[in-house]
Amino acid sequence: MSCVGGDDLSLLNDSEGGSLPGEPPPPYQQHTPQVPVFHPTPGESRLANQLTEEEQIRIAQRIGLIQHLPKGIFDPGSDASEKKVKECVICMMDFEYGDPIRFLPCLHIYHVDCIDPWLMRSFTCPSCMEPVDAALLSTYETN
Repeated sequence: MSCVGGDDLSLLNDSEGGSLPGEPPPPYQQHTPQVPVFHPTPGESRLANQLTEEEQIRIAQRIGLIQHLPKGIFDPGSDASEKKVKECVICMMDFEYGDPIRFLPCLHIYHVDCIDPWLMRSFTCPSCMEPVDAALLSTYETN
């Protein structure tokens, strides 16, 4: 007497498109490391390994300026000005207690994960369009 279950299992094992536990996934599911994409000028994006030396220097300077912008944790009870701010205008999500936020020189606040990529593309405040680098550099000159 033959076992029907055995035949069904052999059909499953021979089928293509899936993988069984312990087998590598099909090629279309394999993860390949991605080269970061940067925006040397607004509206233009290129892979990191395609940037000129001057563009790499400009992007490194921009990253350095972003890192000098103050960060904090959203706490609506600590500051009266933060009570008025309800949402990040980039992602349109309400600020939650404990969210990491970044303060721009114009005093607008955003989620760190929203504003940092924004500033890598355009170094202006998304709310008031104030150039962040000019305001940041002027605060260093006055101190």
